[in-house]
Amino acid sequence: MPTIPEQISSHLLIWAVALFIVKHLLADFLLQTSWMAQGKERPHGWAKPLLAHVGVHAAGTLLIASLMAPSLIWLALVDFVVHGAIDRCKTMIQQRHHFKVDQAAYWWLFGVDQTLHHLTHLLFAVWIAAAASAA
Repeated sequence: MPTIPEQISSHLLIWAVALFIVKHLLADFLLQTSWMAQGKERPHGWAKPLLAHVGVHAAGTLLIASLMAPSLIWLALVDFVVHGAIDRCKTMIQQRHHFKVDQAAYWWLFGVDQTLHHLTHLLFAVWIAAAASAA
């Protein structure tokens, strides 16, 4: 785990956060196929669609880390694992409680899922900006 220096470049942090926001939009909404979205939520046969989806996320993180702090490309593997765990937990809760789109609980669960992804990306952005600032 990288050491966080007392001072981090604001520019690097802003760029890292912005890149992760764009990465998330692309991976979770624009590049996620219906096969991934529907497949990862099936009771059986969910692994391949989920792995493909988190692979897209990990590829984005790999690109960001490669550009900004190559020593942290391992964050792509962390993203793969963490994003997969968050998505799988969301699906399991959804399946257990049968939340529907017209229920508030469905949107609370969706909001928690997205917030966990954004908090993960914020942590990655801080690590990347800290590593790039120290270099």
